[in-house]
Amino acid sequence: MGAAVEDTRAIVDRLLGHRVLRRRSTDVSMEALVRGARASAVLEGADVTLQDVRSGDCEDPRVKGALRVSGELGTLVETWPKAPRQVLARLHALAAADAIAEDALGRPRDGASGAAAEDPLGIGPPPAADHVVERIEGLDALLAVRTSVPALVVSAIVHAELLAVRPFDWGNGLVARAAERLTLIERGLDPKALVPAEVGHAELREEYGPALRGYLTGQPDGVGAWVRYCARAVAAGARDSLATCEALKRG
Repeated sequence: MGAAVEDTRAIVDRLLGHRVLRRRSTDVSMEALVRGARASAVLEGADVTLQDVRSGDCEDPRVKGALRVSGELGTLVETWPKAPRQVLARLHALAAADAIAEDALGRPRDGASGAAAEDPLGIGPPPAADHVVERIEGLDALLAVRTSVPALVVSAIVHAELLAVRPFDWGNGLVARAAERLTLIERGLDPKALVPAEVGHAELREEYGPALRGYLTGQPDGVGAWVRYCARAVAAGARDSLATCEALKRG
């Protein structure tokens, strides 16, 4: 696990040192947000191309929600470690605004609706609704403590825990991947929001569900394999932005 984390850190550092960023960091960040939003929506089941996203013509609620989430990440970074539940509620309100009733936005599932939380990754049913608050409180504690644990490891755990508990009836994947990105940004691995980890998860889609199911066993091997998988996804996202930098350099 340590080697995967270090390898990914090296790729991200290479991106952060690219000379194009001296003049066009904002352009690369914006491209990463768009590409990440599209990838996250696809992972939720949307059928959309980058051209569709750029044109603004796509009415799929997953795409519109993913774009809203990506556009507001920067405003939530400071609040994330202090009030995770507040940020998760905001992320869900952004993600699900076109998909569910207004009075359900940002509200954890309580089982009253009778609806089953969506499962596009095929990982099986989530825990009962009465376990949601307990698991989210565990995330609060994780994010509140500053330790030497690498940002990649913390972000992988945040991502997995949110998909494990699926706190909302709709849009949990959009929220979980955004929370992973927020953790990478806030903990300093990706301070300029240049790494669309969602792109990496889309590239490694066939491994995404199986790796998550391994994490859900709670066994060290399964948790370690999940962290290594997430490190590879982040590395793929960093390489995607490196390609953007090279394209901008060529003009």
